Amino acid sequence: MRYRLTFIAGLALGYVLGTRAGRERYEQLKKSARQFAQNPAVRNTAETAAQQGRVYAGKAMHTVTDKVGDHVPSSVAERVRSLRDRTAGGSAGDDWGTSNT
Repeated sequence: MRYRLTFIAGLALGYVLGTRAGRERYEQLKKSARQFAQNPAVRNTAETAAQQGRVYAGKAMHTVTDKVGDHVPSSVAERVRSLRDRTAGGSAGDDWGTSNT
């Protein structure tokens, strides 16, 4: 019985100390991640990558619609046409998933 009680007390103490140390490490990692994300070089690189992704996605959209435009349902083709018209004008937003009713 004494060994069982000692084991349970040790288990509880280990849990408390482990969670406290784990929480401190979590806070340390969170702080490091925040500092990394706020670094101007990282932010510029992320924005550049996002912009290039949008450009390549636009090129891919135009290529795909040129090749398979006749083989998609008319509702999808209509949305792609309206998106193509808007992106040609400089606006990159879309209305996918919204209702026209």
